[in-house]
Amino acid sequence: MVVPLRVWRFGVKPVVFIAALFPALWLVHEWTLAFQGHPSSLGFNPNETSNRFSGDWALRMLLLTLALTPLSRLLKSSKPLLFRRMLGLFAYFYVCLHMLSYIWLDMLFNWPELWADVLKRVYITVGMVAFIMLTPLAVTSTKGMIKRLGAKRWQRLHKLVYIAAPLAIIHFFMMRKGFQLEPLVYGAILFALLALRLVSKRKRKSIEA
Repeated sequence: MVVPLRVWRFGVKPVVFIAALFPALWLVHEWTLAFQGHPSSLGFNPNETSNRFSGDWALRMLLLTLALTPLSRLLKSSKPLLFRRMLGLFAYFYVCLHMLSYIWLDMLFNWPELWADVLKRVYITVGMVAFIMLTPLAVTSTKGMIKRLGAKRWQRLHKLVYIAAPLAIIHFFMMRKGFQLEPLVYGAILFALLALRLVSKRKRKSIEA
């Protein structure tokens, strides 16, 4: 059974939106409980929990966004691409939550100390560079910006994601002390997605030749 496009846009898309927003709502709920003095799931170190939780979801959303194009080619359908911009913006939203958690909860908006921390700790420097690279992608995600930049320039700009995503994985790997499986899993998923993109690009070139 073929699902009509309008069902994807007005039925499935809102469900995906709510599902993508749910982790942020959970975090707000738990912090509300903590501020009110009630037990919460943030643990004995809520600042670190917020940092890791928001960072994890930023990576998950970013990987999901990168997975949509290969999925579209695998299914031979453009339906997955309907969610690409939305999930990309959610990825940036969780990156901003991650940044806010660090700047507010850890650094207390102490800008000189924050700047010193960025220069001192390499993994924070790497994370900041990834954030800076993702910012213009979020800003230029609208149809109006695509028209202003032109399709070719817009596509070249948005290839920054293929640099920002590995930097985000490196940031995650360096942040975790000692051997941990989770960063390796995220790294393997990203490697697979980039490898699929490279294979697909070579196939298109061989067909064109």
